[in-house]
Amino acid sequence: QVCAQLCRRPCYCPWVPPRCPRGSPLVLDGCGCCKICARRLGEPCDFLHVCDQSQALVCDYSSASAGTGGTCNFEDDEEGCEVNGRVYRDGEVFQPSCKIQCHCLDGGFNCIPLCQEDVRLPTPDCPYPRRVEIPGKCCPEWICEAQDQHLLRDARAVSPQLRYPCQEWSTEWSTCSATCGLGFATRVSNQNRYCRLETQRRLCMLSPCPALPAAFPAVS
Repeated sequence: QVCAQLCRRPCYCPWVPPRCPRGSPLVLDGCGCCKICARRLGEPCDFLHVCDQSQALVCDYSSASAGTGGTCNFEDDEEGCEVNGRVYRDGEVFQPSCKIQCHCLDGGFNCIPLCQEDVRLPTPDCPYPRRVEIPGKCCPEWICEAQDQHLLRDARAVSPQLRYPCQEWSTEWSTCSATCGLGFATRVSNQNRYCRLETQRRLCMLSPCPALPAAFPAVS
């Protein structure tokens, strides 16, 4: 549907503003009249249905035929990447979670872990080091167990029936938080030293994220 570019006055807008998908803010339409959902990267646009200017998107009419709308694209043919419904500009650094930092580059993105993956060897002052999740902190930390605690864990490892001091219980692992690239899966389980219900997380990746196509078609 092609909207007329002549704005009507006074404005006649719905009583309830539309509910926008994630990553699409409420903005005024091209007439400055009613609130609409801003169009995102690659979505159709025209005079009335404007693009998300907070993401530096403009309505590109370069590949549209006369009388039709355009497509939301970056200014100056700039590439970007979209993660979990949010668009990042080329060169932008962002954090999908506190444990990962990503860099948007050439339509794709690379991520590095922010938590140290160091290995702590036993020392006289810490003969039994163990990495644990600390409530309120993002990255796990090393702790030093006492010898009797270490021997108890070894005994449970040798005897499967003594592995946990209570009946084991856990939910299924959730679906990955990301449809592509690195994400997290969670479950609730009592399989820990204290037999307490806790939320456990693990990394997951269903498939690598495809690179976005170039903003404008190449000119032969």
